[in-house]
Amino acid sequence: MPVDYRISRERMVERHLARRGIKDGRVLEAFRTVPRHAFVEEALQAKAYSDHALPIGEKQTISQPYVVARMTELARIRPDDRVLEIGTGSGYQTAILARLAGQVYSIERIASLARRARTVIASLGLESVVHIKVFDGTYGWSEWAPYQAIVVSAASPDLPAPLLDQLAPEGRLVIPIGAEERQDLTVVTLQAEGPRIERHGVVSFVRLIGRFGWSA
Repeated sequence: MPVDYRISRERMVERHLARRGIKDGRVLEAFRTVPRHAFVEEALQAKAYSDHALPIGEKQTISQPYVVARMTELARIRPDDRVLEIGTGSGYQTAILARLAGQVYSIERIASLARRARTVIASLGLESVVHIKVFDGTYGWSEWAPYQAIVVSAASPDLPAPLLDQLAPEGRLVIPIGAEERQDLTVVTLQAEGPRIERHGVVSFVRLIGRFGWSA
């Protein structure tokens, strides 16, 4: 019989998100709704609602729930927003974003991960909201720019210029910036007088590989 993970999801939201300062009710409800266990291998599903990153193959991980929630909250996504995600990975954060935004455009450089993410996204009925392509995410996706929010799920040594160029006025770019081992969770808000940069603690992400990120 399929395992019912609803209680585990609720416990995750209360213990790992709400108690640690995630306050946005829409973000918390998205985490109650999206089944994280669907985005990992069956052998890891029992661990899906712990506050840990888990492997998803191709030397990539699904980020811990708190970090996904923190980045999502910092992006301040509104129901009609067009959102760009760099680093689809498992598709979990993609699905969270899709519960909050009007449209989500997500880029993944590894084709096998993109295919798997599309399958899970479709199984959740979100295929009309989510658009995934395989490409170098550091270039962004100029066809659908500007974006009210851009969320980068990998660490960059610096701010990729094409992403800033594709940000709408007053849009928010959430990205880990720094060295390979540790980065600052950075929010760039595009204001009339120029970008405003804020740092929101230390994180550790896999590298953002691409023309405007790390070399492979």
